[in-house]
Amino acid sequence: MKKVFKIFAFTIGILCLLLIGFVVYFNIAVNIEEPVPSMPTAAKDSVLSKDGYYAIGNNWIRQSESGLYEVYVEGSDIERGIAVGKLEKNLMYFQEKVFVDQINELIPSQTYVRFLKYMILYFNRDLSEYIPQEYKTEIYGESLECSHEFDYIGTPYERQLNYHAAHDVGHAMQDYMLVGCTAFAAWKDKSEDGTLIIGRNFDFYMGDEFARNKTVTFCNPEHGYKFAMVGWAGMIGVLSGMNEAGLTVTLNAAKSDMPTSSAMPISILARKILQYASTIEEAYAIADSAHTFVSESLLIGSAKDGRAAVIEKSTEKTSLYKPDTHSLVCANHYQSEAFAGDERNQENIRTSDSPYRQKRTEQLMESNCPINYKKAVDILRDTKGLNGANIGLGNEKAINQLIGHHSVVFKPEKGIMWVSTSPWQLGKFVAYDLNKIFKKANPSEEIYDHSLEVEADTLTNTPEFAKFLGFRHTKKIFRENIKDKIAIPDKTIRDFTQTNPFFFQTYEIAGDAFLAKGKKDSAICYWRKALQLEIPKLAEKENIEKKIRKGGND
Repeated sequence: MKKVFKIFAFTIGILCLLLIGFVVYFNIAVNIEEPVPSMPTAAKDSVLSKDGYYAIGNNWIRQSESGLYEVYVEGSDIERGIAVGKLEKNLMYFQEKVFVDQINELIPSQTYVRFLKYMILYFNRDLSEYIPQEYKTEIYGESLECSHEFDYIGTPYERQLNYHAAHDVGHAMQDYMLVGCTAFAAWKDKSEDGTLIIGRNFDFYMGDEFARNKTVTFCNPEHGYKFAMVGWAGMIGVLSGMNEAGLTVTLNAAKSDMPTSSAMPISILARKILQYASTIEEAYAIADSAHTFVSESLLIGSAKDGRAAVIEKSTEKTSLYKPDTHSLVCANHYQSEAFAGDERNQENIRTSDSPYRQKRTEQLMESNCPINYKKAVDILRDTKGLNGANIGLGNEKAINQLIGHHSVVFKPEKGIMWVSTSPWQLGKFVAYDLNKIFKKANPSEEIYDHSLEVEADTLTNTPEFAKFLGFRHTKKIFRENIKDKIAIPDKTIRDFTQTNPFFFQTYEIAGDAFLAKGKKDSAICYWRKALQLEIPKLAEKENIEKKIRKGGND
């Protein structure tokens, strides 16, 4: 008995030592070292309320009557970071709370959330090694103003650093289910005035609340080019932007393998390009030298080159897609010869909605040629399918999927950018002249150019749109009721199908609701109706077919 006890005690002792060793190793491995910059005097300054805006030194923030938050920052990395942190403090808190609440809604178990936290911390343990010191210092500066309410996730600096990789991790793990961007460019004979014009939808969806407060930031850095970018509070990475040299950058996710370790977040790479490149070749050189952990297409527009091109980047290689035509379209698959034989890209083309959106964009560009900024906005707002077919509002095969965080139109040679306002791409587009804003913008009055404003889409005033809003609301209730096994009246289900009658998902959900009531024949009938409509992804179609084959049986 003593011998058994000794063996048991010895085993427990070894396990304890291993556990202690793992904890020590884990804490060392995930310990993210914070920058230690020389703090400027602005660190002690307070934000001052002025005539319609807030300021700290020469930096300011204001909310336009359009609803957009406009921000101007300048100086060194730490000066910019501190200014952003102080000016956007409340917005950053709101953005982080919405993000964390979304995670808690998706993962109700706090135990699993904590487990996920440690997984992400370990996965991103080397993240800081791939982010330039300038941007780490800038992130550190803004993190000084972050709330400590979410310290159970990590320190403010750790959280802000990891949030910049959230887009990459999310689109790799979800196979970009929430990312389906479309962009296009036209120049010479394809553009009304012969100069380069670019349009893009940033269809990254993390809920309506996440997209509520959009920021348009005008940055005058100590080093590099002045630039403007569209995003959200606390985001120093670039999603859509243009610099004073007339170079533009927009991101389009591509199909990625599951990453095994962290690398440079794609938005940080885009930021470096926007701040330090003025030509397509300079942008390519920066992209080629970076190691990223997801695949992405970066549409680059250049006033100096008078054209656009696409940098296609995977974890293994970088290619430049530069067609001989005077226009191009970029969706979510690669087009260069370098990726022609890539299995992941071929699978993406075969199974996703990306080729469909590309063809629809090409159709609209052809019918609207030559393109001007108003026509570009019309293309970005298009909700139809090929040849103008009605495929239902909110369909991922549409250029405008009614989930977009923002849309932008650029005229690089003129230094003008148009930014969408809510809802989605349907609100008015306001124009910013970077030449005037960087020369001397007066934040006590509206800084966008009213004469170039594009009015809101008339779709928002139609019964069809009102029904769509009802569809979005009811869809969520239906799914909750189905999950909780709450029976939905037959008439309510039939009425639901009229809220978005050309959208496949309407009938799939209706079928699910009938199945939850045990009405298998009705369920199969509605699923078959869904298969007759345009379904974005092959996996979604196969899932419905599987339901029919099983006849509603588990």
